[in-house]
Amino acid sequence: MKKIYLTIAGGLFFLTASAQTNPACGNNRYHNFIFPAAPTVTLDVVYGSNMTYSGSTASLKMDIYQPQGDTEPLRALIIWAHGGSFVGGAKADMAAFCNDFAKMGYVTATMDYRLGMNGLPFPGPDSNTAGAAVMRAVHDARAAVRFFRQNARVGGNTYKIDTNNIYFGGASAGGFIALHLAYMDELSELPSYIDTTGTTVGWKTGQKGMHGGVEGLSGNPGYSSKVKAIIDLSGAIADTAWMHAGDTPVISTHSVGDATVPYGRAKIILSGFYPIQWVDGSSIVAIKATQIGLEHCWKSYPGNSHVPETSSVQIYDTTLVMIRNFLEHFTCGVALNCNYTTSLSGVNEIASDINISIYPNPANTSATIDLTAFAGHSVNIELYDVLGRKVKNNTNIKSDQFVISRDNLPSGIYFINIVSEGKVFSKKIIFE
Repeated sequence: MKKIYLTIAGGLFFLTASAQTNPACGNNRYHNFIFPAAPTVTLDVVYGSNMTYSGSTASLKMDIYQPQGDTEPLRALIIWAHGGSFVGGAKADMAAFCNDFAKMGYVTATMDYRLGMNGLPFPGPDSNTAGAAVMRAVHDARAAVRFFRQNARVGGNTYKIDTNNIYFGGASAGGFIALHLAYMDELSELPSYIDTTGTTVGWKTGQKGMHGGVEGLSGNPGYSSKVKAIIDLSGAIADTAWMHAGDTPVISTHSVGDATVPYGRAKIILSGFYPIQWVDGSSIVAIKATQIGLEHCWKSYPGNSHVPETSSVQIYDTTLVMIRNFLEHFTCGVALNCNYTTSLSGVNEIASDINISIYPNPANTSATIDLTAFAGHSVNIELYDVLGRKVKNNTNIKSDQFVISRDNLPSGIYFINIVSEGKVFSKKIIFE
């Protein structure tokens, strides 16, 4: 569906209006880590419910992150969706992005959605059943967006959301959700294998939990599910023909050799075994965006990692900065910059004159922290998980190196805080 910013003149109006209607911009908000403490997290907020592929009823929940100590009455919002091939994954998988963007001043949320599809494990899903799984997830995503607009209108705006600045992002399957939320937004665009009636007609097998057309019936009807821009990390879309001039802006990243979700146009193979259908990967999305003059940013990563942000601290930080730049353009009216620029900084970030290295990173069972920059001064080392929970605490360390052990911690991204003389220096580490 076309948006209002179709022309250069319209774009100038849009940027001016954005800057005028968002007084929160300024003082490095939405640009740096201006809220050093771990965000305030409200877990398992129910945003809707709907029927699953098996006919049961699922309660749909999200975790909401708010900048700690923030007094701004209206804040921009990013909703995140996790990956897992529409059969697995959990909302906590996107907690690292939620934490970091909340520290920049965004309210962030990571949502769950209905998982599962018919045909697993035998005889295997096809485009009909897999397409239905995507559509159920998109219906849930639309309900999550509507939840915040409804709450802002009639619920007292519990989370202080600026409903003019709502964004949606996701990784892998979450990237699929973001792209289909933005571009599969007309009934005429629904493929033949998508059946929102829930009934069997001729060759088409009715799918449960699919009622409600484009918007679906997952909750909060009567409010818009439109977002200002989307973030696609290693996702794909069934057909870029659904993208039109003036549609929702997008930032995408993808690894060239991704064997899970195609980088270009290819047939997707679920779990490496079940051929589903042809899809357009993020590189094709970027090509289409260029062809139609859609505002977008695109980053191609070498290698064959799927969602490389989860396996490389450097790639995570690069993507974080690029998304920061992309969203700041729409939130605050600054010029669009798709390049990696200055890294994020804040009172809990490493000062330029302090050199702290961690190796190996990613790590398996343990990693060594080089503390020689502290010249033997006593430091405390704290380890936090992506939900902001302190999982390790080591005090009064005076050696040049310190080995931090993984022990029984699950794999994922963690945050190491090194506390010295009242200052906190933060680094990320990945345990594989």
